[in-house]
Amino acid sequence: MAETVVLDPVDLHLLRLLQNDARSTYRDLAAQVGVAPSTCLDRVTRLRRSGIILGHQLRLDPAKLGRGLEALLSVQVRPHRRELVGPFVDRIRALPESRTVFHLTGPDDYLVHVAVADMADLQRLVLDEFTSRREVARVETRLIFQQWDCGPLLPPQRDASATTPPHAGQGATPSAESG
Repeated sequence: MAETVVLDPVDLHLLRLLQNDARSTYRDLAAQVGVAPSTCLDRVTRLRRSGIILGHQLRLDPAKLGRGLEALLSVQVRPHRRELVGPFVDRIRALPESRTVFHLTGPDDYLVHVAVADMADLQRLVLDEFTSRREVARVETRLIFQQWDCGPLLPPQRDASATTPPHAGQGATPSAESG
């Protein structure tokens, strides 16, 4: 299990702000949390080195890229053995339609989030890339009508007074985004 890093209220506030807008400048971040820009830079650098901040992502609108239909594919792999699992995951991750792959417990082995052009493209993907594979025993498809982003990820609060950042009322509000 990964080692937990101790975070103070300023760290938590920085993480919340960066998750809401990763393009914020250190000067803007510092002003919002009430520290000097150099202190802000040092703290963010420490959060990166500790592995809490993993990177930055550019989010794209799948519909505007011609992939307006998204779905979740529940996949059973049989037999569920390491020598089949690795190549299966590598192949699925390499597909341009794949957005995220989850390895699960329970009746399904994988949950794959895909973005495709339309229903015919989804059918092609399921038949040609999933069910045609000999290790795939079953695929169940669920269409995504709409999705919402949730608030920033922060550690569980053990002591509310120790982890409530300044200006706690400011933060992300879920936004309705299609796709």
